[in-house]
Amino acid sequence: MNTTQTQAFPPLTTEFLESVLRLDSRIAAFDCDGTLWSGDAGERFFDWELREGNVVSGALDRPMRERYAAYKRGEVDETTMCGEMVTMHRGIAQEKVMGAAARFFDHFFVEQIFPEMRELVRRLQENGCEVWAVSSSNEWVICAGMKYFGIPESRILAAKVELDGGTITDRLIRVPSGNGKPEALREVVKREVDVAFGNSRWDTEMLAMAKHAVAVNPNPELEATARERGWQIYFPEGTRSGG
Repeated sequence: MNTTQTQAFPPLTTEFLESVLRLDSRIAAFDCDGTLWSGDAGERFFDWELREGNVVSGALDRPMRERYAAYKRGEVDETTMCGEMVTMHRGIAQEKVMGAAARFFDHFFVEQIFPEMRELVRRLQENGCEVWAVSSSNEWVICAGMKYFGIPESRILAAKVELDGGTITDRLIRVPSGNGKPEALREVVKREVDVAFGNSRWDTEMLAMAKHAVAVNPNPELEATARERGWQIYFPEGTRSGG
């Protein structure tokens, strides 16, 4: 899905791309939701599949929405909620969920991608950098998104469960959120991360572990942290105040 032709960008965007490429990084780690694209693909997919009713049982609609509302009120922690948004697929063939995630992303979410982040990933890989996608969203929707960035499934660290003969179980393997992000990178990559990109407080630990940290499209809390720690801050074109 990557293009070989360099896309033209405004000066501020070009300056950002070149500043990252000058780091000559060998290992890069990207959060996905809010960083590579606008919005939360995992949350949107969760809402979409409950409404569609042809992926998970319709009986899950009310209890899972109530559970999510409790999470938004702060009564359920981030890691637990992200895990439950995966394990609710217990007993379903993974192939079915992967197909649904691909349809969802292709039809309803692809336009959310930040063009310059897609270009950055392309150029990093072109320069020999090993790029990893790290997300607390389910791996099915992240895999669907990563085909637009050319990041293979083997370099995706997202919320993941064990399978039983191709069928999804409720046995979680990982939920990379907060401390879970650097833990997953240390466990799987086992090398120092040169540069990391994130947009929220759930990415703070991953950003802190890298030689260079970049807060992309940061929410106010992460922006404050980034300024305190001297991290680079970048707002994609479509998110800048005043256009």
